[in-house]
Amino acid sequence: MINIYEVQDKNDDLINALLEVWEDSVRATHLFLSDEEIQNIKKYVPMGLSEIGHLIIASDENKNPLAFMGIEDGKLEMLFIKNSERGKGLGKRLLNYGIEQYHVHELAVNEQNPQAKGFYEHMGFKVYQRNELDDQGNPYPVLYMKLEK
Repeated sequence: MINIYEVQDKNDDLINALLEVWEDSVRATHLFLSDEEIQNIKKYVPMGLSEIGHLIIASDENKNPLAFMGIEDGKLEMLFIKNSERGKGLGKRLLNYGIEQYHVHELAVNEQNPQAKGFYEHMGFKVYQRNELDDQGNPYPVLYMKLEK
């Protein structure tokens, strides 16, 4: 059974477990990133997890995280799913939870991650803006999407 809940206690053990989910997910979906780039980005993930307004986790019956999302002011800032759990409806459950409980209506996605873009389009989001560079100034185009339900 999958449990979805917001965590308040962002302790080191939790952050480390989520970092493993993040890296597993990124390696499966962000094929445009080199190993060196992934390792460089990974350094900043714990801070992002600690500082996000709402950190929502999907865990198994043993409280092992399978996926997580971060939400700030109605914007989905992050959504990562363990590779072994992809394609089972967990992303849909999480995103619907975010839309219903936290009024998620906006997000950004790497253009070079077409599966994620397709998923968000399927969930009712539409592209309204494109930037050539990501937030860190790297040459990875970002698509900004809004919910149009």
